[in-house]
Amino acid sequence: MKTVAQVISTKQMQGLVVIAPEDSVLDALKLMAEKNVGALPVADGSGRLVGIVSERDYARKMVLKGRSSFATPVSAIMTTTVITVEPRQTVRECMQIMTEKHLRHLPVIDEGRTVGLLSIGDVVKETMAEQDSLIQQLKQYIRGE
Repeated sequence: MKTVAQVISTKQMQGLVVIAPEDSVLDALKLMAEKNVGALPVADGSGRLVGIVSERDYARKMVLKGRSSFATPVSAIMTTTVITVEPRQTVRECMQIMTEKHLRHLPVIDEGRTVGLLSIGDVVKETMAEQDSLIQQLKQYIRGE
């Protein structure tokens, strides 16, 4: 089973995208659309993770309450109790956390700094790749190869 570090290393080409708590929700939405992501880690001026903002936060805390995306800061709708993982953890552990906590995104923290963001899509992709590899190995074993 791959580790979180192995998964995010392939995503590093895109780079980690974060937003500041004082930025507007509209800025967050534009950034999510531009980068084709469903959530953004929220970091303060020193780069410390202070929350996460997602499309779910927008739908529940903005749209349903009739708030203005232009005038509302990210800090007003972000999730502040963030569950994180470390690079050494396995994809399986992440899947378990995401399933139990009903999460779609997990910030990856290494020595106090945010180094990546793991999505449910990343976890599913890696799980499928691992299963495909195992099937191929079993077929080769059965054939005596």
